[in-house]
Amino acid sequence: MEELNGRMIACQLLITGLIARVANEQRDPLGFLSEFRDEIRAVARGIRIDGGIDTERVRVIAQQTIDEMFGLMKPPSERAE
Repeated sequence: MEELNGRMIACQLLITGLIARVANEQRDPLGFLSEFRDEIRAVARGIRIDGGIDTERVRVIAQQTIDEMFGLMKPPSERAE
């Protein structure tokens, strides 16, 4: 389990670094990050999760992870639901 957690953290760091690198190359990096974060949140809300007992909890954790990844860049936008 510790190895899996370590790999997940490494993936999060890699993805965060990639996002930051792409954002730095944009004319409006904050706008890019906001749109990108909102798209990823929409995917996490709409993706089908099979095999789990509590799929809503998995979805909530995914949303929280997305917010943590982007938390240092800009506060999360208001949910449009």
